[in-house]
Amino acid sequence: MAEVATAVPDQPASPSVDDARRLARRARQAAPILAEFTQEQIDRIVDAMAAAVRPRVEAFARMAVEETGFGVVADKILKNRFAAERVHAFIRPMRTVGVIARRDDVRVIEIAEPFGVVAGIVPSTNPTSTAIYKILIALKARCPIVLSPHPSAARCITAVAEVMAAAAHEAGAPDGAIGWMREVSLAGTQELMRHRDVSVILATGGLGLVRAAYSAGKPAYGVGPGNAPCYVERSADLAKAASDIVAGKSFDNGLLCSSPNSAVVDREVAEPFKREMQAQGAHFLSAAEAAQLSATLVTPQRLPHPKFVGRSAVHIAREAGITVPPTTRILVVELAGVGRDHPLSIEKLCPVLSFYVVADWREGCERCKQILRYGGMGHTMSIHSANDRIILEFGLKKPAFRIVVNTPTTHGSIGLTTGLDPAMTLGCGGYGGNITSDNISPRHLLNIKRVAYEIRSPGSALSDVPPAFDMSAPAGQAKPTEVEASALQAHVAAYLGGTLAAPAPPALAPVVTGPPVDFVCEEDVRQAVARSARIAIGARTIVTPSARELGEAHGVFVEM
Repeated sequence: MAEVATAVPDQPASPSVDDARRLARRARQAAPILAEFTQEQIDRIVDAMAAAVRPRVEAFARMAVEETGFGVVADKILKNRFAAERVHAFIRPMRTVGVIARRDDVRVIEIAEPFGVVAGIVPSTNPTSTAIYKILIALKARCPIVLSPHPSAARCITAVAEVMAAAAHEAGAPDGAIGWMREVSLAGTQELMRHRDVSVILATGGLGLVRAAYSAGKPAYGVGPGNAPCYVERSADLAKAASDIVAGKSFDNGLLCSSPNSAVVDREVAEPFKREMQAQGAHFLSAAEAAQLSATLVTPQRLPHPKFVGRSAVHIAREAGITVPPTTRILVVELAGVGRDHPLSIEKLCPVLSFYVVADWREGCERCKQILRYGGMGHTMSIHSANDRIILEFGLKKPAFRIVVNTPTTHGSIGLTTGLDPAMTLGCGGYGGNITSDNISPRHLLNIKRVAYEIRSPGSALSDVPPAFDMSAPAGQAKPTEVEASALQAHVAAYLGGTLAAPAPPALAPVVTGPPVDFVCEEDVRQAVARSARIAIGARTIVTPSARELGEAHGVFVEM
């Protein structure tokens, strides 16, 4: 007899946990109603929500800056418009109900099925634009959504959700189709992600939160860190490249994950490129000023200090005791390397840019890979060049899934200035520990059913399949050398008789005798794995989450 499950009522919990449970249940009740809507009904709801948001993009932007202290109002207006206009225009013609494709050549019919209730985690860095975007793509896929706002941006995210929920309800959406947590806490967010009525998670936030989403036992779309390098090759239009990089780095004070974090420039054009950047408002720091900035901006854990995230270049310089012109848009620090010995090579989430000079595109290629490996695997990079061969080489070799050409990484990666799918959530694929490398759209919130007709009988199913290979070599080519059975027998006998040397025993794992290191990043672990080495760590060693995960998987760490 099958085991019978016994229903256990939810135990009393905190207000935030209770809020998460209530919203998940309401969304689950709305799910079967939404699933029965026609394409016309869904499009009417999505159109109504986008129309309701558009007149309020400026108000939402001001609320976000006032509440969080992050970013620039004008840039947040553009991000809100991007979500309400460009994303809406992109998803509007998508078929997300019923039959969405017929493959007549193989007699397969594809039918869209909504994934179910979405848990949407919304960050403080891009709060209102992310909320607009996630609600639009979820409802387009006929999925109810429950938002978990970042506590420091709860008011502006709630304002967006209220406007969109009212518009959706007026257009026919069922109660519970759009929900948002009013009592926000880490425990409540975790409860929402783990709740049995939630089907899929859209997680945008810090590394710890994204990893928690992947550990919740549900399908999840998370993102990794950015740290985007921008390579300037000698054939580039230097004025445009400088304008693009400064514009991308200063946009919303560097809050987007795909914001430029490093410029990697060919030595032949480095000096004129610096002048072009200075003309755009870049301020290059001296070595002493760079040391001051590093001590102020970067924490011992090799993270940007929260009080400088999304702040202006002038504000950051003043706090670091550095005098800069009031027109300064970004601060630039020249570095000679990447890694823990070069703290400003991290993802900075503010208008501070690292600057590297390289001999040529080959050295530039390696430097960009180093930067991405230190933090940013699978995310975004740019190349500024007129040489299509070099551009393609970067596309083939770089561990980034968005390689944008002659455009700002900030704007190009999200599909504002490129042909990429418009999105505010950007997957980093296997390189970044994500399930997809795509820009997330309603397609990722659909399951596809396939109706497949027989097109060949089982008896003849393989008759039209060509042989995998032909052992008879074409004329003029040598055939494989045949091995005499007697020679093979003699070789085996000689080995068993001890006349052939036995294979060497496996090498012992290296013994670690040194003291524990102070800090370990993902690149340190990758290098240790490549050398078959171990890393000694102790109680005070700082290990980044991605480094710990990779190190434990390969048995690299030795506790001292």
